[in-house]
Amino acid sequence: MKSKIIIISLTKLIAIALLFSGGCVTTDNNYTYTSAPQNSYSQVAIKQQSATSTPIVMLLIDEKNMGSIPTAEVEAMGMQMLIDNHCKTVDQDMLRANIEQRKRMLKMVGDKRGAAALGSQFGADIVITGSAVCKPSARRIADSNIRTYQAATTLRAIRTDNGNILATASETGTGLDVEDVRGGSKALRASAKACFTKLVPQTLNAWQCGGPSSNTPLPFPHHIQITFGGVDKLWKVKTLREDLKSKDTLSNVVQRNYTAGAVVFEVDSKLAAEELTEAIVIAPPNSLKIQALSIDSGKIVMRVAP
Repeated sequence: MKSKIIIISLTKLIAIALLFSGGCVTTDNNYTYTSAPQNSYSQVAIKQQSATSTPIVMLLIDEKNMGSIPTAEVEAMGMQMLIDNHCKTVDQDMLRANIEQRKRMLKMVGDKRGAAALGSQFGADIVITGSAVCKPSARRIADSNIRTYQAATTLRAIRTDNGNILATASETGTGLDVEDVRGGSKALRASAKACFTKLVPQTLNAWQCGGPSSNTPLPFPHHIQITFGGVDKLWKVKTLREDLKSKDTLSNVVQRNYTAGAVVFEVDSKLAAEELTEAIVIAPPNSLKIQALSIDSGKIVMRVAP
């Protein structure tokens, strides 16, 4: 009895197996075949490609209101604009968690190679770095309590895989208010908005086109901060500024501040710091004598002789 049951069960199993195997290979018109699932390998590849078409961006900007008050308004504005363009950003709270570490990072991103290395540590494809400063001096309008404030924002977008600069932008902005910090904040936002409006589209366009590759020469590859001491007259400040702007080897010349006889400029240069220093000292602006005090990567300190 048991053997009969076993034989019947085996017979049923074999019949079922034959039925399914036949269904898989049969050409009978009674069977319908479904197309391959939409999520095919090719479509998965397309999805992966589209997911990586927009880069992960890290912002690290040295921004100060009234010359010395740290803020985060410019970075917040930049993050929102990047998000609006469907870009992922590195968590800014994580970058601000340690103040001393942030100071070291700001110093590190002064050099494009340092910026690229730092961005890679945080998984970023692009680092947007630079400075945004509202000057502490404000001009009163007529006999009112309203004052006008000026700010300047200079930014660079740097690829982290090769350290090349994708885009640069430098803009100024003004703000009106009766209170210093609030007026300075308005000026910072105005300059930052103009700067990001120019920088973000250029950066994303360069990224989607492949960036400049490591073999593509950049017109102004060196970002340099130039400090002139011994500038005791405003006409000397103007002379230095106009001389820098007139040089075809420089671009994006921005005056950062002028305090206690020292004026600070930031420029994008075709020449390295050493060559730029030689060019300024050998051919100084009219009626000025200039001495070089120190030359570092991305930083020059000079003195206007009395």
